Amino acid sequence: MLHFEKYLSDFNSTINIWEFILNLIIVTVIAYTIKLFYIRYGRAISDRRKFANNFIPLAVGTLLIIAVIKSSIALSLGLVGALSIVRFRSAIKDPEELTMLFLIIGLGLMGGANKPLMAVVSYLLILPILFLNSRLAQNKGTVTNKSFLNINTELTDISVLNKAIEPLTSYLEIKRVDSNPNGIHASYYCIIDHPGQLQNILDTVKAIDIKAKISFVEQPDLLL
Repeated sequence: MLHFEKYLSDFNSTINIWEFILNLIIVTVIAYTIKLFYIRYGRAISDRRKFANNFIPLAVGTLLIIAVIKSSIALSLGLVGALSIVRFRSAIKDPEELTMLFLIIGLGLMGGANKPLMAVVSYLLILPILFLNSRLAQNKGTVTNKSFLNINTELTDISVLNKAIEPLTSYLEIKRVDSNPNGIHASYYCIIDHPGQLQNILDTVKAIDIKAKISFVEQPDLLL
């Protein structure tokens, strides 16, 4: 009990509660605005809204960890040992998703280190840069009749699926592959010049796996 009271005394003497609350509010607001920005301007084909819902908890969690670690050397060593067993289980395939996570973690680190001004300035500078980068990437693209093709199959070898589909399209780019005990889920960018090509794809995939589930979403403004 005495050790716990001593810890609380040390914690209160090293952390100003009002500064902590201010940092928490600032980081939460920044993470929320970045969430809205990513949903609107992100280019990942996964559910951006669902993914962006993790931004606030991640930023706040990072802030809390850093706030505790910097208050005690003993705690920092203990937390490093405890956190070393944590593994990142999320299926993050798109580099854009990983980049946004690094950005959110960085802002959380600044908040936990009691650097609210640095966090705000970084946010005000980084967000316009991300916006300009998004606009430039779109301006350099070429409008095509690319489409999304999603296939759920019991196959376990993605190369079999690729070899079967590629000759039937004018363009094929594999975007994402998820593997599970029941098979694989593959997402493609492709160009379908006429409906006959789509029917050929359906027939070919069904010939390989009669239970395969196929979805096709036309995206005429998708950029190459």
